[in-house]
Amino acid sequence: MTDAEESTYEELQDEFESKARGFGKGKYGRIMKMARTPSKDEYKKTVYITAIGIILIGAVGFAIWWLMTILPGYF
Repeated sequence: MTDAEESTYEELQDEFESKARGFGKGKYGRIMKMARTPSKDEYKKTVYITAIGIILIGAVGFAIWWLMTILPGYF
């Protein structure tokens, strides 16, 4: 590795580390302090509701596709 590549990597690493150090102090600090890991029950409810939403959106898309393939034959 050349000196130019190495200095570029070092600059990128320094920039990343400086952003990571100030992560909990800026405008997101309050949110990060309040954040917590969800319980198993909360996680299950979130997965359940998300799955229902994905299935509903898929069903609506399928119904639209089905209507678009069936209805043109009647006209």
